[in-house]
Amino acid sequence: MEYLFLGFAIALVIGFEFVNGFHDTANAVATVIYTNSLKPTYAVVWSGICNLLGVITSSGVVAFSIVALLPVELLVSKESSQSLIMVLALLTSAIIWNLGTWYLGLPISSTHSLIGSILGIGLANSVLSTENNWWDGVNWIKMQEVLISLLISPLIGFCGAAILFIIAKFLIKQENLYTAPTEEAPSLGIRAMLILTCTGVSFAHGSNDGQKGMGLMMLVLVILLPSIFSLNMHTSPQAIAQLVATSQAAIPVLESQIRGNSIHNQLFANSQSELTNFLKPQGQLDENIWRSLASESQLIGKILSISSDFMDIAESDRNQIRTDIYLVANTITKLENQQKLANLDQQSLLIDYRNQLDKTTKFIPFWVKITIALALGSGTMIGWKRVVITVGEKIGKEPLNYAQGAIAELITMTTIVTADYFGLPVSTTHILSSGIAGSMVANRSGVQSDTLKNLLLAWLLTLPVCILLGFGTYTISLFAVHQFSNTLA
Repeated sequence: MEYLFLGFAIALVIGFEFVNGFHDTANAVATVIYTNSLKPTYAVVWSGICNLLGVITSSGVVAFSIVALLPVELLVSKESSQSLIMVLALLTSAIIWNLGTWYLGLPISSTHSLIGSILGIGLANSVLSTENNWWDGVNWIKMQEVLISLLISPLIGFCGAAILFIIAKFLIKQENLYTAPTEEAPSLGIRAMLILTCTGVSFAHGSNDGQKGMGLMMLVLVILLPSIFSLNMHTSPQAIAQLVATSQAAIPVLESQIRGNSIHNQLFANSQSELTNFLKPQGQLDENIWRSLASESQLIGKILSISSDFMDIAESDRNQIRTDIYLVANTITKLENQQKLANLDQQSLLIDYRNQLDKTTKFIPFWVKITIALALGSGTMIGWKRVVITVGEKIGKEPLNYAQGAIAELITMTTIVTADYFGLPVSTTHILSSGIAGSMVANRSGVQSDTLKNLLLAWLLTLPVCILLGFGTYTISLFAVHQFSNTLA
């Protein structure tokens, strides 16, 4: 039964990335196909290869920033069934909205729908819990960062493309750049320019959007196969020994924040629950947090000191040590963000300690990257036709010209790469569509009002609808599992 759930969950992750492929990735090939710079088959295959390279070379920062949006109590829960329901509800609600809007022809963002679903599940978890306030189910600080990036990135696309188009028209007097495509392929220079920007957007898309699928895939694997994926089994004995030494060095620094006596090698019984509550949005810093950090660090060091390899740790204990590492690392991150480490003499030691901890749990196997990249590429092959027509003819009142296509993709690539550097998820669909609209306005071509309405409608509806879908799917699934368990009992 466990492997059946595993197969179903992995299929949902692949399905989400497949849908993401024909929603978002197809934007990367739209301009080269519409301008006849590349034949559709070549364009899609080339984009798929570039997406693959983007996924493979990605840092994983965006992947784990998506996971960080989920309720912390579900991420560290000992009840794997509840965590699994969370992931399945998240993916199901996002896929339902993505497929529905694709069928209706609404240009929505897969990223937007994913964030909405996470919000809905977080709120549902809080409402259904007797211990939490309704606002405790969402990491609002991280959510604020993500929502701001989703809001600002289309504005950057619009304004950046408009400004760049005006500059290009002033500096480059080559008239054929500003003409609508014909059935024949453009000149070699124009083709090279468009293929280059397509390459950049495809690579950037893989490095950003691909990470969302990787993060969700790793979450599924950790929940269902904790003995294999809870810890990075490729961590070297030297790295483990260094982590043990750093954890022991960190304990006196943490204890220095405790008034009175230190823990004196005594473990603090409530350390996990204290850190879990602190990581919630309303969590407050007090002495127990420092005491819990010291206690958990002592426990981590004690377990790892007798293990030169993670394989030496009993399979049943690996998920527990992962939870300890997750709580300590994320607590240090929250303290750093709140500037509570500023007065510590050994601030750099704690940050280095956090970074070493992260390396043991924040990893993505190569086969996961390949799987996600193939799903993205396959989706692109299915969905490119509809996207090409929308991008080329349905945004502006005049057909897209060569310069507009190249500039919109250049701005899209730059925005995605910048967001990737800061670990923020953004929408390729929104940035590229806004970039084309900006270039149309700069060219005084105008924007089609119907398309603009659809873009705004999709943008406004996606978040609330996916919140409701996530909330409803998670609640219904929990109720169904509870009823099924009672029936078996």
